[in-house]
Amino acid sequence: QQSELNSFLWTIKREPPSYFFGTIHVPYTHVWDSVPENSKKAFQQSHIVYFELDLTDRYTISALTSCQLLPQGKNLQDVLPRDIYRRLKRHLEYVKLMMPSWMTPDQQGKGLYADYLFNAIAGNWERKKPVWVMLMMNSLTEVDIKSRGVPILDLYLAQEAERLGKQTGAVEKVEEQCHPLNGLNFSQV
Repeated sequence: QQSELNSFLWTIKREPPSYFFGTIHVPYTHVWDSVPENSKKAFQQSHIVYFELDLTDRYTISALTSCQLLPQGKNLQDVLPRDIYRRLKRHLEYVKLMMPSWMTPDQQGKGLYADYLFNAIAGNWERKKPVWVMLMMNSLTEVDIKSRGVPILDLYLAQEAERLGKQTGAVEKVEEQCHPLNGLNFSQV
């Protein structure tokens, strides 16, 4: 029964009540049918919604992009061992070649082109820090490509909150996301 599922919804007992809902960074269509009604109802009844980051804010997206870059004048081939860099480059060439066959007819019908999608995900990859390239590589699979164009759960909820006229905010700043990842050394990555 959906009503008996663990909803990842915690209630903070106050008047009016507050709720804390744990999300996952996947396309919302992968999990939305499994989100129990009590969580959806709490969202619908809320007036103010806070997210991990404000993914609808241009500054947030720009700052996330900037924090992923190596220092000016540095490229990935300067920091990766030569054999890993070559394997990475070959794999990205393979992904770019395969991407048209990974796209769905629905994506193509919406005007998404494989070259555009590849550049949106992997563009400027040679300027990114290794940890961000690793995360990028994890999203360059056939299953993930077929889901592109569908917002992740956090973004979907933020867009819904805006559509419904709810006040929104964020509990973290971009730097709080970037610094821990950028603080990993090469062997940890």
